Amino acid sequence: MRSSNPVFSRRGFSRDNGYAGFNTAPQAGGAAVGTQGNPYAQQGGNPYATNPYAQQGVQHGTPPQAPARTGGMTMDDVVMRSAMTLGTVVVGAVLAWALLPVSPTSYGLAIGAALIAFVLAMVQSFKRKASPALILTYAAFEGVFLGVLSEMFNSQWEGAPFQAVLGTMAVSGATLLVYKAGWIRVTARYARIGMTIAIAFILVMAVNLLLVVFGLAPDGGLRSMGPIGAIVGILAILLGAFFLTLDFKQIQDGIAYGAPREEAWLAAFGLTMTLVWIYIEMLRLVAIFSGDD
Repeated sequence: MRSSNPVFSRRGFSRDNGYAGFNTAPQAGGAAVGTQGNPYAQQGGNPYATNPYAQQGVQHGTPPQAPARTGGMTMDDVVMRSAMTLGTVVVGAVLAWALLPVSPTSYGLAIGAALIAFVLAMVQSFKRKASPALILTYAAFEGVFLGVLSEMFNSQWEGAPFQAVLGTMAVSGATLLVYKAGWIRVTARYARIGMTIAIAFILVMAVNLLLVVFGLAPDGGLRSMGPIGAIVGILAILLGAFFLTLDFKQIQDGIAYGAPREEAWLAAFGLTMTLVWIYIEMLRLVAIFSGDD
């Protein structure tokens, strides 16, 4: 299972057909797994061509701590790249909010920015290596879209963007705490079930969108501003939290198994996409609960 966010083709930290979080842990009993167990074993100059953790007796699914070394991805790398990517989103959103008034023209620009961001995200998803320029450009266009969208919601439900930001922070913080506490174990079965639900959700939403476009689902159908829309929004936010757990697992495994430093950009890319997903759904949910006030 490769994906950990709404773009299901994102490779994360696996360079084979598997998911690094599930395929790279040492086998129980301390048997060395060699190059087959490490997704970076085939990369030139990788000091982990054989599994350095084979004698630690680590159980399957729990990556060990990587020894001190240079050239590999660290948590500081992930934090720094994520801050740059999310910062670009914020700057783009602030500029769009300040410079683009609520108008049909702005809506058109926002849709165009969203389409460009989607195309850039798909291009990066199918690239074998991370492209910092591509990721930051995606973040800039995503920010423009979010800025116009947030201003539109704020014009009708004052304070909704601020509440959505707080809600996004609360969901991501709670998910991280639950993950770090070990209350959620990201296993292959967990990922399969969650991804099945996520794919089904997106397919249903796509059908719902088509029905709305052709006038067969009045008031937005499942995405209405009523109780049904609220239930769908809550489910979407829960799926966003699920994507976050997969992101956290991939980051943890990438650090433990010697991912190259440039892989931190993929971590930033995935986290940004997931947080944008949660923010948009949170924005809609705040608007629904705010009513017409």
